[in-house]
Amino acid sequence: MRRWTFLSNHAQVLLCIARDPSVTAREIGRQVGITERAAQNIIRDLEAAGYVTKQRQGRRNRYALHLDRPMRHPAQRGLTVRDLLEMLQDPRVTQAPSPDETVRPERPEA
Repeated sequence: MRRWTFLSNHAQVLLCIARDPSVTAREIGRQVGITERAAQNIIRDLEAAGYVTKQRQGRRNRYALHLDRPMRHPAQRGLTVRDLLEMLQDPRVTQAPSPDETVRPERPEA
């Protein structure tokens, strides 16, 4: 039987960034099961399409998701990245009410 998954690697990378905006490409690759180079290429695709913005912080990158960007496939016409994340209901992700519509991970209370 062929091995397949419900979500593309692009969606998996988007979910990794939603869980941890400071995640590295190496860690994304490990989580998704792709090479670091493949993760970097997908991040570039997501940036070029306006789904992700990257900001350099010291030696690392921090990513912001643009939740109101539309899904790309015609079957999801009218749905946004926010809708995708809500449908998957990942409890590790919260939506911070900010003007730039970014997703930030929950922080445990001290």
